[in-house]
Amino acid sequence: MTSLRVLDVSVTNLNETANLKSLLKNLCCLEILDLSGNVLNGDIVALMEGLPRCAWKKLLELDFSVNKIIGTLPNFMREFRSLSMLDLSDNNLVGPIPPVVWNLTHLTLLKLGWNQLNGNVPTEIGALSALTVLEISANNLTGGIPSELGKLKHLATLRLGGNKITGPIPLEVMHSTSLTMLDLSSNHLNGSVPTELGSLKKLVYLYLGGNDLSGVITEEHFANLTSLLNIDLSSNNLKIVVNSDWRSPFRLQFADFASCEIGPLFPAWLQQLRGITHLDISGTALEDKFPDWFWYTFSQTRYLDISNNQMSGSLPAHLDDMALEELHLSSNRLTGSIPSLLTNITRLDISNNKFSGVIPSNFEASKLEMLLIYSNRIGGYIPDSICKLQQLSYLDLSNNFFEGEIPQCFDIQQMKYLLLSNNSLSGRFPAFLQNNTYLEFLDLAWNKLSGRLPTWIGDLGKLHFVLLSHNAFSDNIPVDITRLMVLQYLDLSGNNFSGSIPWHLSNLTLMKKVHKQQFMYIDDGRNILSSYKRTAACVW
Repeated sequence: MTSLRVLDVSVTNLNETANLKSLLKNLCCLEILDLSGNVLNGDIVALMEGLPRCAWKKLLELDFSVNKIIGTLPNFMREFRSLSMLDLSDNNLVGPIPPVVWNLTHLTLLKLGWNQLNGNVPTEIGALSALTVLEISANNLTGGIPSELGKLKHLATLRLGGNKITGPIPLEVMHSTSLTMLDLSSNHLNGSVPTELGSLKKLVYLYLGGNDLSGVITEEHFANLTSLLNIDLSSNNLKIVVNSDWRSPFRLQFADFASCEIGPLFPAWLQQLRGITHLDISGTALEDKFPDWFWYTFSQTRYLDISNNQMSGSLPAHLDDMALEELHLSSNRLTGSIPSLLTNITRLDISNNKFSGVIPSNFEASKLEMLLIYSNRIGGYIPDSICKLQQLSYLDLSNNFFEGEIPQCFDIQQMKYLLLSNNSLSGRFPAFLQNNTYLEFLDLAWNKLSGRLPTWIGDLGKLHFVLLSHNAFSDNIPVDITRLMVLQYLDLSGNNFSGSIPWHLSNLTLMKKVHKQQFMYIDDGRNILSSYKRTAACVW
């Protein structure tokens, strides 16, 4: 064992620094040590002291990622002179990036992401001339991006996303012509995007989303990006303008242009994105109809988001040849009838449009998990065939013109959100919900439902919100409703209940205080009632 050069004890539930010290004792020839994916929770100083001193100058690679290590790097790490790879990502390290790192001049890989580091990105980083991978994402770093990064001629991966970095993107960063990944997303960067970006011929992944960048993106920015596969420019103040005869040098797989201005008319350059698997052009100021080429061009796309625009016209009657798994068209001006559901679709959001007619009765989308059609002009009965959607967990048909009874879908048992309010639905409280013990949000308000509330409603122990107002429910309020211990919002107003209010409501401790109503963003794009942690109310 004393001649051991490589030791991999990753993902072994190792949790004691003392155990580590005895494990490593006398390993003077050790060059590579992998302790990643354990539950080590001691101080980084104690951990480093556990490494055999006789091996300090020989160590080449240290991987302590995905643990619970705390503290900051000790100064004696400057003795690790041969170290070429250091991965401390996904721990609980604090403080600024310590100066000792800049003494490790042989480093080719440095990963400190997903910690709690603060302070600036030091200018001394330019001294690590051999560096090919620098990852310090998801910390609390502030200040600007140092221009010294441009000195790192071998740098292939630069990830600074998820910090609080400010200022412009330094032109010098574009001097790192070996870059294959550039991630500056989710910071507070401002100014324009340097046109020299277009010189990064090896760039494959470009993530600039979630900043305060402004200005115009032109074909000059894309000029030589022949290797580019993924691009994210979303959530900035950018405008994309290219000539009508522009030919894209890349073949994208992923593009997020959300909140970039590309409208009002559909730009012809989108036609060159044929074969892309993920496209988000939501909130891009489009005021047009879908061009003839659109659905053919994106027939192989799996994720498509065109929500929050002013798109008009209707959808094709059949989209059967599409590969779509997620389609988001909410908050446009689309009209006509709803096409047949795609076979592979898992999430469909066509809410807040002007669709009319009825829901197609032929449901072949066996994988559908989320169906949002709220705030349209859909009427008729909810078809019984909706019960075929056994994976459905989120259904919102509210604010339409549905009538008749709610289908008894006893095969659907995964429902978490059911919103059918503001229709003309009649009949009894839906019995199939008895099997949906995952139900968290139930909104049947403003319909014509009648009869008694079932006692088994108390078995739906995950319910946070129950909105049953303005129906014709009658008889006593079942005392079983007081068994909903996580209930935070209950509205039974505008019904025909009789008898007394169950005194056991005092058991619902999350409803003892009425907090200021806020709103919570759910990932389907709809704003519904407030965050579970902050709202509590009871309306009679």
